[in-house]
Formats: sequence, C-alpha cells, structure tokens
Amino acid sequence: MRVFGTVFALHTLHGVVSGRVRRDGRGSTSELARLVEASGAAEHPHLILLQGVALAGFNVVDARSLSASTDLPVLIVARRPPNLERIRAALLTRVPGGARKWRLIEALGPMEPCRGVFVQRVGLSLPEAETALAALTVSGRVPEPLRAAHLIAGGVTRGSSRGGRV
Repeated sequence: MRVFGTVFALHTLHGVVSGRVRRDGRGSTSELARLVEASGAAEHPHLILLQGVALAGFNVVDARSLSASTDLPVLIVARRPPNLERIRAALLTRVPGGARKWRLIEALGPMEPCRGVFVQRVGLSLPEAETALAALTVSGRVPEPLRAAHLIAGGVTRGSSRGGRV
C-alpha cells in the first residue's frame, strides 16, 4: 500500500514523500525512516507526526526505533483513543507477528489528551507536544501536516480528495 507524508515549515507545505508498506507487514518503521531521509529536508525536520501507530492495517511503527534512527521525536496523533482491547485481540488472533506488534503498541503507554486530540510521545514532553500541536494546527484539531497528507493520499489513491475527518 502507498503511504504519504508531507514536509512542512509551520503552515507552509515544502514537500511530499511517498513510499510503500505491506498490509499488516513489518516494514513501516524502516520505510518511514527512509522517507525522512528522502524528503530532501533531513536536516530541517524537528518532529515526525504520525496519524496513529500503524500503517496499512496492522503494519505497526516502532516509534522508539524510528526516533532513534532519525534523531527526531515522534508524536502519534489520533482524534480519539483506540479501543486497545479490540486491537490486542485482533493482533493476537489474526495478524502474523501480532504479539510483537502488540508489545510495540503497549510499550508506548496509553494515549494522552492533548489540545483536543490524543497523543503518544517519544522524545518530547507533553508540554512540548502541546506547543507543537498549537503551532501546526490551522483549523480544527488535526495538525496541518497530517491533514494535508490525508488529502494528498485520497487524491492519489481514489482520484479525488475531500476534507472532513482525518
């Protein structure tokens, strides 16, 4: 599956990156690290924002490893906290490597409320996360880099994009 990312300086889009990950696979962490490097702005990013901890179904990102390999903090954002019991049950009964993936999710701890969304953090404090969200959110609750990536992905994969829930 295709994954898309955006490179922003505050509210200005400076670049778009795309890559591929396998549905329910294992390569999301290395692919995201590659995209940070390929962005052409490797020396400029100050934060990696993720819309949830998994890509393409249950291709779970090892956020700690991603932060370590890129020397950047990682902020995982969700509109609402996930149903962890359902996720755990699905991972442990239906997904190859599910126990390992569940340990990655569990190691991040519970999502915390932060400026109208819920977050998990690696390499930054809750006040730093609040500051980042305040700086990157133009309207609504979702930070502009995630909102733009969602619109781009919709346009590329479905032929059109629309606003609304991210």
